[in-house]
Amino acid sequence: MSEFPTYEELLARPFFFCGIGGSGMLPLAQILKGRGASVAGSDRSRDQGRSPEKFAALERQGFALHPQDGSGMVSADQILVASAAVEDTVPEVVRAEELGCLRMTRAELLSILFNTSGAGIGIAGTSGKSTVTGMLGWILHAVGNDPTVMNGAVMKNFVSEDRPFASAIVGGPGPFVSEVDESDGSIALYRPAVGVLLNVSLDHKSMEELRVLFGDFLARSGVAVINADNAEALALLPRASEAITFGIDQEKAQIGVVPGSIADGPVRQAATIIDRHDGSEHPLILHLPGRHNLSNALAAIAGAIATGVPVAKAVAALASFEGLSRRFNIIGTSTSGITVIDDFGHNPEKCAATLRTLKSHPGRVIAFFQPHGYGPLRQMGHELAETFVEELGPDDITIMCDPVYFGGTVDRSIGSERIVELIEDAGGLADHVPTREDCGKLIATIAKPGDRIVVMGARDDTLTTFAEDLLGKL
Repeated sequence: MSEFPTYEELLARPFFFCGIGGSGMLPLAQILKGRGASVAGSDRSRDQGRSPEKFAALERQGFALHPQDGSGMVSADQILVASAAVEDTVPEVVRAEELGCLRMTRAELLSILFNTSGAGIGIAGTSGKSTVTGMLGWILHAVGNDPTVMNGAVMKNFVSEDRPFASAIVGGPGPFVSEVDESDGSIALYRPAVGVLLNVSLDHKSMEELRVLFGDFLARSGVAVINADNAEALALLPRASEAITFGIDQEKAQIGVVPGSIADGPVRQAATIIDRHDGSEHPLILHLPGRHNLSNALAAIAGAIATGVPVAKAVAALASFEGLSRRFNIIGTSTSGITVIDDFGHNPEKCAATLRTLKSHPGRVIAFFQPHGYGPLRQMGHELAETFVEELGPDDITIMCDPVYFGGTVDRSIGSERIVELIEDAGGLADHVPTREDCGKLIATIAKPGDRIVVMGARDDTLTTFAEDLLGKL
């Protein structure tokens, strides 16, 4: 990291974010601006007229937005922040090269802010990161610790008229809570005071690579917080120098659930949390359904303990946690009794958690899935198909449109039809309809009272609008 400026030098330079509206870029831009830096940006989505309300909100907050044509890059002093995946032919990148500007990836910049905070709390794992980041951020906020929070999703507790896209909180010089991403290997850049590991499962990398990345992450953490219910995560326990374990099933987990105490409903749940350090018991009310969210709550409570927050205070704070946008977000129920849910599920584990939550209560499920790219579809297509087959019943149906494609040189030879074929070959009910608009028409035609329609996918803010429009059609 020596080639990069120090934290103080960074804040004195103007920043330009290429893709400022992205789920990873937007909160980082908000944190930098909140700390006094000059921040401008561009976004292909804005140029294409998508998500206008998001970019209008950014302009109201004082961000200077430019077309993605290179016109925003005007000085060698500017630091260009662009994803490692952004092609060298993008006009901002070309112009930055001409001017001799410093270029940083999102992760490189975030890791400097995180590591210099002195109290970085990193949330790692294949799934659940955003929810646990939001939960832990809310706990620390509720107890007055003034955290900075960097999240990949909008946290409902922090949404206001001024900040409708509250995926970041700018706090004081203390705790800095952030998701840390293994998909591009950038997890290796972080030096956490507290490192939380939720789970290890197939997503963007092979299991062998993931074990190394997550194991090294735990070894670098001052205190490691580990999910004892996840065999792969628990196997990495020896890598930690100091650890706190949590789990619903694992009886030796230090933060757990009193057996028989879970009361689970379609939209909320309750359980009694046990702190096995002293045997104390604490009643938890959580306004989110699903066993995976109970596990997420345990992770947040254990993470809070690692920062010095008492269990009782952490549990009490979670009673007022409202959840995240696009994480099992119930859009509404039609007059005929059809419920529409908006969800970020996009890898096998996330999709399974959402479908399992739906199937734990009566009613047919219509699962609409928009793959978040052609690359991910190739990487985990078989596992995704297995998930829909295993989690859904004979009356349920999976409907898939073509993957998200915003331009570029990606190989598009294998699409959604392959997943649908795999589901059908295994005896599941599935349909491939190329356009999302036609999927919406089909769903509106086949939906009947008592159905739950879940809209799943990532990397596309307009999925929420699609879900809202679908409810309107019903």
